[in-house]
Amino acid sequence: MARNDGIDRTFVRNRDLKDIDIAKAQEHNEREKENYKNMDIVTEQTPNNVHFKIPTGSYAEMFAEMEENKIISTRGLKEDAFHYGELIFDVNSAYFYNHGGYEFAKQFYTDAYRAAVEIVGGEQYILSAVMHADERNRAMSDALDEDVFHYHLHVVYVPVVEKQILWSKRCKDKSLVGTVKETIMQVSRSKKWQSQPALDENGDAILNKKGKKMLRPSYAVLQDDFFNAMQAAGYADLQRGERGSTEEHLTVTQFKVQQEQQRLLQLQEATELAESEKEDAEQRAKQAQDKLNDVAPKLKNMEKLAADFSEDPERLLPQPAPLESAKTYREKKAKPLMQRMVKVLRSVYRAYLDLKSKYERLSQSYNKECSRTASMREQIDTLQTENRKLKETVSEYDLVKRSLGANRIAEIVQAAKQTVQQKKYRDHTR
Repeated sequence: MARNDGIDRTFVRNRDLKDIDIAKAQEHNEREKENYKNMDIVTEQTPNNVHFKIPTGSYAEMFAEMEENKIISTRGLKEDAFHYGELIFDVNSAYFYNHGGYEFAKQFYTDAYRAAVEIVGGEQYILSAVMHADERNRAMSDALDEDVFHYHLHVVYVPVVEKQILWSKRCKDKSLVGTVKETIMQVSRSKKWQSQPALDENGDAILNKKGKKMLRPSYAVLQDDFFNAMQAAGYADLQRGERGSTEEHLTVTQFKVQQEQQRLLQLQEATELAESEKEDAEQRAKQAQDKLNDVAPKLKNMEKLAADFSEDPERLLPQPAPLESAKTYREKKAKPLMQRMVKVLRSVYRAYLDLKSKYERLSQSYNKECSRTASMREQIDTLQTENRKLKETVSEYDLVKRSLGANRIAEIVQAAKQTVQQKKYRDHTR
């Protein structure tokens, strides 16, 4: 979130994405939904979004095609590994507003995309790059009484590192053992974003008290790379983004307003997540119901089959032939028939028990998903109520700030704080 101290800062964030996350990222980035929970997305402005790399299919399809063409390799990766990454490049909205708006933002993120290509390691590993120009900055728009949009860049990519595969000891040509067999671009989030050694002004590694190399977090390296790239592209009026900075330079009221706005954004994200989870729960409940509908007829068929074989033996046993002895009838007709019947009945009974157990499990699963769906509905209702209250709070803060002025409000707040402190002191000394 912008600090509103008059200083413009670069900022880039990296998101790790698994296969189960990529479809939702695609829906958001490519604006594939008809409706959005985020009220700041103005769909009429979506045609102004700018693609620096247009996806040739779904993100998952492009990944599979890259793997098939051996551009990337997933050799040795776990099934739940992070296959995708997303870089989000950003600068505070005021920076673009003060430099000309949309056209300036397009040029800025054209240069930022070049930086992204270098950071990722090549354009061939980028699936999509799009500048969003349809998300309204509510605070600035209300303050300036005009629509102000927050421009930022989403770059979805495959995190890869170069890996050399060596000939093993099983190689028949012993002269090749230990030499490079092939070089692959391995998908690896952890190796792509390893922390880097911290260097001094001479380029030498900085050591700690124990003589070990000190490391710089990959996040800090990423911030440096983006900032340095934009400086080199001519954007000298920007400063490097800071992480974990304080807000002491802001007035108390400004800080409270920003805190409420940040909380409102977090609440909106929580509401979207709750809606998504509710949809997933409803989908799983439907799947459980479909399975129940599939199993129930089979269960009834099993019961009917078992009942058929439980009829009167008189109707099932064959009639004896003329002059046939009881022993012959028993050994050649009755006994083989009874053996087959017992075998069939045992098989039917086992299948019946299996289907009955499966039916009970599916019933439990269905009831659980229905219960979860109801819980998610209650959570969403609570979030939406709090959302409305927070909007009213933020609106009131903005109204008071515009009416009285930030300095006057700061004086009032300071006086109120002093009154509270004095009361606490009096209560403590009694």
